[in-house]
Amino acid sequence: MRVTVDQDKCVSSGQCVLNAMDVFDQRDEDGVVELLVPEPDADHHDNVRAAAAACPALAIDIQD
Repeated sequence: MRVTVDQDKCVSSGQCVLNAMDVFDQRDEDGVVELLVPEPDADHHDNVRAAAAACPALAIDIQD
């Protein structure tokens, strides 16, 4: 799995962090998503998919 984020689309909802805090974070100054792990281990795949599904801005892209 390869994950990318579009920070320009991000609306700072925090759903990514709530679903996959080991893979995503938010910038302190504005809450925009930060990708911590672009190629997460299989243990995190379900959480990353949940984060992408929960993102209201569709700012998370997953390539399998």
